[in-house]
Amino acid sequence: MTNERKEELQRQCSKFRNDLIDLLHSIQTGHPGGSLSCTEILTSLYFEIMHVNPENPEMEGRDHLILSKGHAAPMLYLVLAEKGFFPKEELKTLRQIDSMLQGHPCVHKTPGVELSTGPLGLGLSAGLGMAMADRIKGLDSYTYVVMGDGEIEEGCIWEAAMSASKFGADHLIGILDNNGVQLDGTLEEIMPMGDIGAKWRAFGWNVVTCDGHDVEDFCRAVEQAKRTKGQPSLILANTVKGKGVSFMEGKNTWHGKAINDNEYAQAKAELGGAR
Repeated sequence: MTNERKEELQRQCSKFRNDLIDLLHSIQTGHPGGSLSCTEILTSLYFEIMHVNPENPEMEGRDHLILSKGHAAPMLYLVLAEKGFFPKEELKTLRQIDSMLQGHPCVHKTPGVELSTGPLGLGLSAGLGMAMADRIKGLDSYTYVVMGDGEIEEGCIWEAAMSASKFGADHLIGILDNNGVQLDGTLEEIMPMGDIGAKWRAFGWNVVTCDGHDVEDFCRAVEQAKRTKGQPSLILANTVKGKGVSFMEGKNTWHGKAINDNEYAQAKAELGGAR
């Protein structure tokens, strides 16, 4: 990746962070913490890595993105709108009655959404099904599943992990938004996970670690995962919940909380965006 391209993607991430704060402040609802932690992940996937077509969302042979940590839907919607899947004006209707933009992604309402998510732990098994279906069809597409580290406390994640290893699903790439914080506290407080990378390796996965807030390092990790054949890959992306806004960083209280006027002003000042 050239320095110019890296700077371009970083500027886009900065814009998405500002837009997220604007959006969630305006509607007084939503999930800022987990959206801010996966900004570089989603931006890199849609603007550098994935083969998708906004004019034909159901295109055969496309790559698939499942946001298994569905509460980060606001950032996904910002990215999809910028990519051209639907008009940006729709963003103002987020979480409103009859909106195409539900509080969690809905495959039946939103162009570009591959799976309805919200109940945590479901995305990996569905992603495995998509990857295996594409293999049967002879397609060379990839399925990416973005998970939260609190989410992987769910048992169905590990059932899917075992199955993916058994079937050698090397076109399935799991991405762990490893921010160390979940709804009610830190992982260490709620359910210590120990050596997460070792757990996935023990289940037969190739594990690649990266800085989840460095677009170049994340893209490198994806390319490394793609070079691994015969087994699924997990990208262990180390991130910060609420990244970019000091009073949100690492705080479980900002998993889902309305942003008041004073907080909005401080967040915008820290992000370098105009009020």
